[in-house]
Parts: sequence; structure tokens; C-alpha cells
Amino acid sequence: MYALVRCLLLAAGLAAAQLAAAQQHDPPNGIFLVAKPALQDPNFRQTVVLVTQARDFSTVGVILNRPTRLTLQQILPDEFPGAKYRDPIFFGGPVMREALVAVFHAETAPEAPAFHVLKDLYLSMHPDNLRRLLADGAKRYRLYAGFSGWAPRQLESEFQRDGWYVLPADAETIFRRDMEGVWQELVRRAENRPVRSDATPEGRHIRKAPP
Repeated sequence: MYALVRCLLLAAGLAAAQLAAAQQHDPPNGIFLVAKPALQDPNFRQTVVLVTQARDFSTVGVILNRPTRLTLQQILPDEFPGAKYRDPIFFGGPVMREALVAVFHAETAPEAPAFHVLKDLYLSMHPDNLRRLLADGAKRYRLYAGFSGWAPRQLESEFQRDGWYVLPADAETIFRRDMEGVWQELVRRAENRPVRSDATPEGRHIRKAPP
């Protein structure tokens, strides 16, 4: 029951944070979390997660490398035009698995609430954004069932337990056609990074929540 309540609260927070992000025109702050080989949590074992941080210091995102066999008809209401989407639907995370989340390219900020993840790249579960994407076969986007989320300070504790690598996010990896092997590739990239003497701790892109 506690887990269910927590998921519902996090989902409500996601909707509120999307609205705040759209209103405040936040700069992009997306990164990749790459699960370390020792991370055994079945939700995130051997995953690459695109995440961004909300103004309340919660962190939300989607798992990039878990394609599913779901079809749009299994998730979407009938009024959504889904015929123009041809890519797999990916498992975005354990929160609200029945919800549809989009990561999409847009040269201008969408009118409906969305997180600004990278330059010209947004994440949203708002129905207006989804409807426009599904109606436009020329848009570059990818769909996910559910999302991943961490409450304020929760991700910081996972860094302390040494569960994640942090890497800069890039659109090429996000929209890669074949995601097989991407986790191994990014683990190697993270482990082979040069270590600088002035390097900051490995959650440096995640702002610390106030006590």
C-alpha cells in the first residue's frame, strides 16, 4: 500500500512539475544514469535511464533500453490517432506503467507542459502533446509505457550506495534504432573516462535537495 501511495504522489508531482517547467522555461538539464554492473534492482538492472530534474528536486525520466511488445491500441484511448507511430513502445519505468510518456524533438517549446531535457528535446505525458505527436508522422519521437522517478534526496542516497554512473545525455543515443548493447557500451564509456584531480562526486549534475 505504501508503494502504491508513493507512486500516486510521485505521478501527481510529475504533472505539477511539468506545468511549472513549461511556465518557467527551464533550461535543459537531462543526463544519462547508467546502472553499474553491481546494481541488482530488477527495475533498473542493466538499464540506461534518461532523467531530468524538476524544480522540487524530484528526478523523473524513462528507461531507454527496454523495448516491449505493446501496441498503441493496448494503451491509448480510441480517440488518439496512433497509426503513424512505427517504433516499439519501450518500458519507461515502474511508475504508472499504464501511462504513455513521449520523448520528442521540437524546435520551439510545446504549448502543453513538458520537461526541457536537451536542446530541442522534451519529455511529456500531457495528452495534448501526445495527440499532436501521434497525428504528425514527420515528428521525431519515441513512446514509453510508464516512467522512472525518484523523490528528493532519494537518488542522492543511491549515488552513495554506488549504484549509478552519470554521463551526458545525447539525442543520438536516445533515438538509436537498435538499443541492444547500449548499456554495455555506456558502461565501458563511463569506466574509461579519465579521472581528473578536480573532479566532483558522481551525482554532480543532480542538484542536492535542501535538508
